[in-house]
Amino acid sequence: MKMRVPSIPLITVDPYFSIWSHDCVNRRFPTHWTGSRNAIIGTVTVDGETYRFLGKNGDKVIEQKSVAVDALTTTIVFANDKIELTAAFTTPTFADQLYYASRPVSYLKLSYTSTDGQEHTVSAKISCSEELVLNKAGEGRAFSKDICIDGVSCVSMAKGGQKVLWRSGDDVRIDWGSFYLAVKGNAETGNEVFEDMYAVYAEAVLAPEALFLFAYDDIDSLIYFEAPIKAYWKKDGKTIEEAIAEAAGEYDSLKEKCDSFSAKLYKEAEEKGGEKYAEMLSLAYRQVMAAHKLAVDNEGNNLFVSKECFSNGCAATVDVTYPSAPMFLYYNTELLKGMMRPVFKYARTNEWIFDFAPHDVGQYPILNGQVYGANALHMQMPVEECGNMIILAAAICKQDDDISFAKENLDLLEKWNEYLVKYGEDPENQLCTDDFAGHLSHNCNLSIKAIMGMTGFAFILEKLGRKEEADALMAKAKEYADSFCRRAANADGSYRLAYDREGTFSLKYNAVWDKLWGTNLFPKEFYQGEMVRYKKEALPYGVPLDTREKYTKSDWLLWVACLAEEREDFEFITDLLWKAYDTMRTRVPMTDWYFADTSEMRGFRHRTVQGGLFIKLLF
Repeated sequence: MKMRVPSIPLITVDPYFSIWSHDCVNRRFPTHWTGSRNAIIGTVTVDGETYRFLGKNGDKVIEQKSVAVDALTTTIVFANDKIELTAAFTTPTFADQLYYASRPVSYLKLSYTSTDGQEHTVSAKISCSEELVLNKAGEGRAFSKDICIDGVSCVSMAKGGQKVLWRSGDDVRIDWGSFYLAVKGNAETGNEVFEDMYAVYAEAVLAPEALFLFAYDDIDSLIYFEAPIKAYWKKDGKTIEEAIAEAAGEYDSLKEKCDSFSAKLYKEAEEKGGEKYAEMLSLAYRQVMAAHKLAVDNEGNNLFVSKECFSNGCAATVDVTYPSAPMFLYYNTELLKGMMRPVFKYARTNEWIFDFAPHDVGQYPILNGQVYGANALHMQMPVEECGNMIILAAAICKQDDDISFAKENLDLLEKWNEYLVKYGEDPENQLCTDDFAGHLSHNCNLSIKAIMGMTGFAFILEKLGRKEEADALMAKAKEYADSFCRRAANADGSYRLAYDREGTFSLKYNAVWDKLWGTNLFPKEFYQGEMVRYKKEALPYGVPLDTREKYTKSDWLLWVACLAEEREDFEFITDLLWKAYDTMRTRVPMTDWYFADTSEMRGFRHRTVQGGLFIKLLF
């Protein structure tokens, strides 16, 4: 990868079990995606002399030579005058295989070759601190125990006196369940102290390689409408010990599948959008998967719950699901359905009193109702969320060539479509997904979302055999689109941020569905005029979100890039985004909100919305 990745993924399973590193992995400790330290030390001993390759302690360092990141593996090479050490961190979260998307086991394969032509005695040791089982070091006491697993050496660590799922929040770590450190075959395991922290360790001979495994059993994964529910991987009664043994035994075959999966993604992305586009998707994939939790409710329904990372910690947020959807439309619509099911369920409760769709279903990992509360009308996003839910339901049905998911939820989709028909032509003063910019009246892009929501519901009606209603709704959508083109037009051929703000502009990302579905509600001149304006407004690292500020959003940049008729215009925008990540001084998992003039992060990190970068693969 030519990009200087903003943060290096090491262990990427779910919102709690997620460990990253900065540019040089042996100069500082790894961190949780939040930036809170998750201290791990990795050392390699060569002929009795010890060198550090991961983390920070008093040992000498073996020099880091290269970092390569693909969709499922991070490969880091180190070398000194005796050996070359390769560390391959792999988490096989295949979106198209639900069990592996859920199983909380991640790999580190260490191997070496001699660089001086001599034979060497080499061993490696991994030490993991209590920070993996506490919110922060010192907040409680950790303890360890040896775990008996056939063919595997294993030690576990957990907080004493823990309470499962006892709190929710954004910038917090898990402090319930147990962490497991294992090695395939024989190894020494135990506990120790470093940096005044309790830790567990595993040490194995490299002959010339060794396979380390990291696992986490959270016991229960989510509170779902007052009931604790478990992760998908547990649905048939599998234990964490069985999962670790299974993972150890299938590493070679799984790694081959991971390499094939990653290469296929890179090739398809490169063909659609170029080398830089392929690199961004390769970096985004694990982040998107690891910002969700795949669980099963007590009725057997699959739930794929997002955490709105470093925003407010909301769970199952509709306007986070919406931009992330392209990756799951491409790989597996069941995961997208799993994002939407909690919203449909909540909207049917007595607590939800509105005739529009909710914004969220709780604060991760507790899904008992909206964070803002049903009475916080000023914080709702009525047109936004109605449009999102209908567009996604239609997109699923199109992708699957199956109307059943929409049919199951037709009562709500119909109600929400009526809301769009009533208020969508010229939305009143309300929030949209770009809520950090504040309320806005007469929002042109929001109007486009309403139009595309109506269009999606017309498709659903047609597939249900209600053709007369579908035709009437499409006619209304076309009427609204024509109204938009008349009232939103600027003199230069672009279109406004708001109907009453002449000369302004905004990224019209919601129009991407018109292009993708081939519905032709908006004329060719609309897309041409917008693209000319985007190129005119472009700053060194992106096109601003709209006239009001110089910040932009990565997901929306890639959506509007798909409005381009020419590939060179698509690559013009993707190159700006790639350059932002390559130069960004804030070294965190991919932010989606940054300043287009400086590439400095404005806010957010590790959010699922990077699934939106995959949208070009749908064309």
